[in-house]
Amino acid sequence: MANAILDPTGGTRAVPAGATVPAPERARLAGATVGLLANTKQNAALFLEEVGKLLIERYGVAAVVPATKAVFALPVTDEQLEELAGRCDAVITGVGDCGSCSASAVADGVAFERRGIPAAVICSDAFIVTANAMAEVRDAKGYRYTTTAHPVAVLTPDEVRERAEEAIEDIVAILTGRP
Repeated sequence: MANAILDPTGGTRAVPAGATVPAPERARLAGATVGLLANTKQNAALFLEEVGKLLIERYGVAAVVPATKAVFALPVTDEQLEELAGRCDAVITGVGDCGSCSASAVADGVAFERRGIPAAVICSDAFIVTANAMAEVRDAKGYRYTTTAHPVAVLTPDEVRERAEEAIEDIVAILTGRP
């Protein structure tokens, strides 16, 4: 089993090998409700709050729904997935600022997309290998997410706002399906 990628969540495959993430209808942001799923890591909620403000101010998002995962290193629970999928037109999740939380953020994005909800995942750039590995484990090789410079946890509130500003265009592109 040399070079095997193991699923760090301890779960079994939710989809058969070789499956892809079906492309949900991409979000139209004007008038949309967007979920902001933070992972309890330092500055994750603030980063997503700033992204939410930008979405409302610049893209006409009607409302944001803040939510927080119970455990940063585990995928979103089925209950929270269903709740956000029922209330939101799109979901943004992260910030993956460590190996395990980057992997679980990608797992979350894939889960929302498979549920038909456009999702944008944010990871710090130091953990793209982990994020990509989780995408492959979840049979979503090449899954599109965005990155921000590592680290995020040590930033001041002003620096977090600046990072949100830097990431917003890519987040919007992912949610709306723009290249």
